[in-house]
Amino acid sequence: MDSKVTATCHDLPHPLKAAVTPSPSTGSADARRELIDGLLAAQAHTSPKYLYDRLGSRLFEAITELPEYYPTRTEAAIFDAHAADMAQAIGAIDTLVDLGAGNCAKALRLIPVLCPNRYVAVDISADFLADATAEVQRRHPLLEVSGLGLDFSTSPQLPTGTLHGRSVFFYPGSSIGNFSPEQARGFLKGLCDQAADGGLLIGVDLVKPLEVLEPAYDDALGVTAAFNLNLLRHLNELIGSNFNPREWRHVAFFNRTDSRIEMHLEARHALTAAWPGGERRFAAGERLHTENSYKYSVESFSALLRDAGFARSEHWIDERGWFAVFWAQG
Repeated sequence: MDSKVTATCHDLPHPLKAAVTPSPSTGSADARRELIDGLLAAQAHTSPKYLYDRLGSRLFEAITELPEYYPTRTEAAIFDAHAADMAQAIGAIDTLVDLGAGNCAKALRLIPVLCPNRYVAVDISADFLADATAEVQRRHPLLEVSGLGLDFSTSPQLPTGTLHGRSVFFYPGSSIGNFSPEQARGFLKGLCDQAADGGLLIGVDLVKPLEVLEPAYDDALGVTAAFNLNLLRHLNELIGSNFNPREWRHVAFFNRTDSRIEMHLEARHALTAAWPGGERRFAAGERLHTENSYKYSVESFSALLRDAGFARSEHWIDERGWFAVFWAQG
């Protein structure tokens, strides 16, 4: 844990052990149908949630350590500088819900100052989450810790009984950028409806120069490329396909018109990807669209929060204006 954040709560043993509730299998019939429909679309695509199997989650951890990947350390610097102000603005918390928790490192920076009574980590990769919540419980033995393996990409509605008392959603890392603005509005509205007298603490990546943006998604060591290519291995597991990652290359660029980074996998030569009951032919240079990451201005995201039902918001920003953290209430 960063030395600037000193543990002030949850330092006595808690009788409960961190537990993870798994989601329905990502290899379910619905997931299979979603993936195959995307592969057969005019523009082949997959949801970015399928980037995060156990290996993908670990590769993303490595990405956050790269010098090119500014979002994680810039957001962390904002938390370090303004954690006390955030805690004062947020007030008492019964349940802190960490969406897309991953290794829970970001929540670990804030738990000592926010002092929630309960911590619920939510992530699509239940296996990866088990290790992460165990570490949270080890560091904060008094805190009631649980994990929920859940795909919340289509709906942020949490299972009955997840929220207790005044609940705050924590959605760091600018993962909201994976949604189109229209999808983000619906997602944020769902959080607003559940937060009641609580609210949302959310990280948002801002528009910045191309020479900063693009290398963050196409690093010199090729870690992001490996993360993207691992999707093909995961697809093979989920739908029984025969993708060969060596036949594809990673492509990432900023789409100025839509204000988003796009990630694709591009076929190195003409090939056919097959799975039980179907196939898709790809021409040389044809792409499989794997992820978008929309970038906002402070003004445009503030407007998006208002449209989603959050009547009040405030934000903290780094000195270069690269990243913002918003606190929003209905």
